[in-house]
Amino acid sequence: MNPLRVVLDTNCLVSALVFNHSRLSALRRHWQAFRFVPVGCKETVSELVRVLAYPKFRLSRNEIGQLLEDILPFLETWPVVGADGHIDGLRDAQDAVFIHLARQSGADALVSGDEDILALQGAIANCRIIHPADFLASLG
Repeated sequence: MNPLRVVLDTNCLVSALVFNHSRLSALRRHWQAFRFVPVGCKETVSELVRVLAYPKFRLSRNEIGQLLEDILPFLETWPVVGADGHIDGLRDAQDAVFIHLARQSGADALVSGDEDILALQGAIANCRIIHPADFLASLG
């Protein structure tokens, strides 16, 4: 059986990568053990790099590079057409890229703690929109 292909929003990725003792740090262990394949695109990776550089994280360039080494080799990438296109019912236009990526890549799940994204459950055919805690519980 092939592993699930999963879009993780930026907050999930940052929590998994930066905070070693957070509940979401388990995501990193699961993708590195090939329990699921993270799916990304140019826009989501650029967003991740931008957020990792926030002063509040106090990460050096070298540390950011090391964190990216923990995700990029495992990441399945997709070109996304119209990444910033409107999504009905989505209040934050910056979140649209995750919906478009999940749709266009045919991902099995979109994992997010964002209530606005979670409210779109059923908006993507054959793709669950799921809270990180529920996703981790499903992995066992």
